[in-house]
Amino acid sequence: MKINNNQLLRFTTAGSVDDGKSTLIGRLLFDSKSIFEDQLESVSATSERKGHDGVDLALFTDGLKDEREQGITIDVAYRYFTTPKRKFIIADTPGHIQYTRNMVTGASTANAAVILIDARHGVIEQTKRHSFIASLLNIPHLIVCVNKMDLVEYSEERFNEIIGQFEEFSSKLLVKDVRFIPISALLGDNVVNRSENMDWYQGGTLLNILETLHISSDINKIDARFPVQTVLRPQNDEHRDYRGYAGRVASGIYRVGDEVAVLPSGFTSRIKSINNGGDDIEEAYAPMSIAITLEDDIDVSRGDMIVKKNNQPEAEQEFDIMLCWLHNEPARPRAKYTVMHTTNEQRAMIKEVVYKIDINSYNRNTEDKDLTMNDISRVKVRTTRRLMLDSYRDNRNTGSIILIDENTNETVAAGMII
Repeated sequence: MKINNNQLLRFTTAGSVDDGKSTLIGRLLFDSKSIFEDQLESVSATSERKGHDGVDLALFTDGLKDEREQGITIDVAYRYFTTPKRKFIIADTPGHIQYTRNMVTGASTANAAVILIDARHGVIEQTKRHSFIASLLNIPHLIVCVNKMDLVEYSEERFNEIIGQFEEFSSKLLVKDVRFIPISALLGDNVVNRSENMDWYQGGTLLNILETLHISSDINKIDARFPVQTVLRPQNDEHRDYRGYAGRVASGIYRVGDEVAVLPSGFTSRIKSINNGGDDIEEAYAPMSIAITLEDDIDVSRGDMIVKKNNQPEAEQEFDIMLCWLHNEPARPRAKYTVMHTTNEQRAMIKEVVYKIDINSYNRNTEDKDLTMNDISRVKVRTTRRLMLDSYRDNRNTGSIILIDENTNETVAAGMII
């Protein structure tokens, strides 16, 4: 398969505490020669000051001084690197259970997820939680790295045992492509270079797999969705009659002359012009930022959506979502929240918790209705005004929402439309 070296692969790393995520990324950057000289000098000096033998690879991802001093990674760290075959963005998420919410952020735009498992401990609750979130976020590729193989004497039997543990629960996930790699991030086995200690493994290295993964676009090219961000009304005499609707195309293609509908009002018109950066263009597609004018004078405001007349999303005030509760404080029964969906902002309430997911068994718990941090649940939400919704699996942009606490203005949950 021919690889386009201009392609960008976004992938996230996840695992439990001390599974070696930062070391793995450091090894990936170091062995692929993606470290700048000044970075290497800085990390080498820090490693020496801390009394480490050689370069501490984990420090390449622990970029904040406070993180280094505490010896932990406490946020989503984004790293960029390039090989002759592909460009990459890595979202390194913390392993501590109280930071599981960070994975939702780091994985929301990922093409692949790298799940680390400590070869000594095997599949644990965090493994299942991170894998379920990856499935929920519709990430097409899972790469399961069984790390620290050097600590189990590079045992093929132990590697196969962990594959069996993972496959036992992952059969319930909606991820089609799952790959397994035995690695030692600390020593470099099967990260960039093939391992001489595990000649029984015939698959590719982690970098080889990342360089050759098929990247399918997560942009829906069929359903045209244009959330209006702002209305442009120039005050100068030359453009006194201009009324444009500006925003970013969430999905699909728009062309001059297309018959469109404005939701939620339902009024129809045709596209008169499309402007991009001061230039008139004939067509626009996701994720371009544009301004559209219509042939008819229709009342359009921020939060409305311009769609094709014959292809419209559902306009709903009450709907079901899969919700990841992200906040330290539990959800308050029938409390008022602000829901943000594309450019639309409405007051909302969680009307009902339908069920919660038992992360160990993936069974549905219909008895426990309390939402606490890291809970994954199916809930019914009601808003004050209709939202224009697609299912998350059809359209990431118009199929996702966040909930904000009206009192503190903090983001408390992220949801995927079912």
